[in-house]
Amino acid sequence: MDDTFVNAHHDMPADPASAARVARRGLRLTRLRNDDLAEFAAWQRSVTRGFLEGERTEVQRDTGFDLLRYRRLIAVLDDSAPEPDEPVATFASWVGVLSVPGGQLPSCGISGVTVSPTHRRRGLARAMMEGELRVAVESGLPIASLTVTESTIYGRYGFAPAASVASLELDVKRTSWAGPVPDGRIDFISRDRWRAQAPEVFDRIRAVRPGEFEMPGGHWDRFAGTRPDAEKPGQLRAIQYADVAGVVRGLALYTVTENDQDYTKSSVTLHSLLADGDDAYAALWRYFVELDLIATVRASELSIDEPLLWMISDRRAATVTTFDHHYLRVLDVPAVLGARRYAAPGRFVLDVDDPFGFTTGEYTLDVDADGAGTVQAGDAGAEGSVRVQLGVAELSALVLGQVSAVTLAAAGRIRTADVVALDRTFRWDIPARLSYWY
Repeated sequence: MDDTFVNAHHDMPADPASAARVARRGLRLTRLRNDDLAEFAAWQRSVTRGFLEGERTEVQRDTGFDLLRYRRLIAVLDDSAPEPDEPVATFASWVGVLSVPGGQLPSCGISGVTVSPTHRRRGLARAMMEGELRVAVESGLPIASLTVTESTIYGRYGFAPAASVASLELDVKRTSWAGPVPDGRIDFISRDRWRAQAPEVFDRIRAVRPGEFEMPGGHWDRFAGTRPDAEKPGQLRAIQYADVAGVVRGLALYTVTENDQDYTKSSVTLHSLLADGDDAYAALWRYFVELDLIATVRASELSIDEPLLWMISDRRAATVTTFDHHYLRVLDVPAVLGARRYAAPGRFVLDVDDPFGFTTGEYTLDVDADGAGTVQAGDAGAEGSVRVQLGVAELSALVLGQVSAVTLAAAGRIRTADVVALDRTFRWDIPARLSYWY
C-alpha cells in the first residue's frame, strides 16, 4: 500500500467537530504525537485500565512505544483532573488491508477504544468514533474494521459482525483421527524460525480468505514471544509442516499445561495455526489430535465451519462455542461492493440508511455472470432490479459473505421482495474468518 496514503491518514488533525463537542463538556480531544514517550505512557496506562489489565512495566512501555508508532492515537484530556495528562478516553486507528471475497481493499483498523469509568455518559466514545470515521472518509478509506470485547457497543455506529469465529475444546482421549494423512513432514522449529516464516504463509492464506486483516505492527513478535517484553516465551512450542517439495505450508504455535495429578491428562492450547491448503490443515490437526500425554486441546478464532469436525471419529468429543468477532462498517458503498466478487449474477437497487449520513442513499449494483460487480449511485432504473432496503450495519454484515441475507430478512433487518436472490449473490464459498485479535 502507498505509504503516502497511509501517512496522510495518520497525520490528519483531530476532527474539529468532535473536538468542539467534547470541549462543550469542559474536556479536550486531541491527536497525540508519536514521538513523546511520556505522552504515550499516559495513553497506554489509560488503555490498560480500560481493558482491566495491570500497569505496564518499563520494558513493556518502551516496546509499545517503539512498535505502535504507526497508529494514530486519540486522547480526551480533562485539564481539571488531579493528573491532567492522563487521558480519560482513548482511541487508536491505522490503515491496513482487508480481504473480501475475491479481492482486497484498504480499511481503517480500530483498537484501544476506552472511556474511563470516571467520565462515562458524556458522549466521549461517540465523539471519538464519529470524528475518526469522518477522518477515515476524508482520507479515502472505504471501510472501517475492529474486533470487540463487547457486542452491544458498535452497532449504534453502523458496525456489524461480518465474520464470527469459534472456540473449540477437544477431548482427544474420546476420539481418534479419521481424516486424511498427507505426505510431507512435521518438524519442531525455533520461535525465531516461526517468526521469520509466518508472514509469508499468512499472506498466502489471507489473499483468499475473506475477513483476514493485514497483520498489525508488532503482532508477529507478540505471537512468537520474540519481543523484548514477552512473558514466559520459553513455554511456546513451534512446529512447521512442509509438503513433499519442501515448501513450508503450515505453522503452529502452542503451549502445554501439565496435569500434575495425571500426566496423561495434560492439555494443549493452540495460539496460532496457519494452514496454506488442505494437506497442511490435516497434517497439523492430526499432530495435535494424536499427541502423547494430552487429554484436551483448546483453540480459538477458528472458522464456524471447521473441517476438523469431519476429521475426527467422534464429533461429540468437540465442544464448539461461536461468537461475534470481526466487525465492519462500510464508508463508501461503490468502493466496497466493487472490490469484492459475487457468487451469482443479479441486479439490485440498495436503499441504504446510515445514522451518520456517510452512505445514505440509493445504489445500483450489477453483477455479471463472472461474479464481477459494478456500482453506481442512484437508481439506474434497470429492468429486473431487485429493490433492497437496509441499514449500513446490515450492508456491512453482508460484505464478507458469511452472514445470510435470508437470516437478516427473517430478523426484520432487511426488506426486499427477493431475498433469496440477494443471498445467492452475496454468499461466498470460502468461509470468512479473522484468525486473531487486534
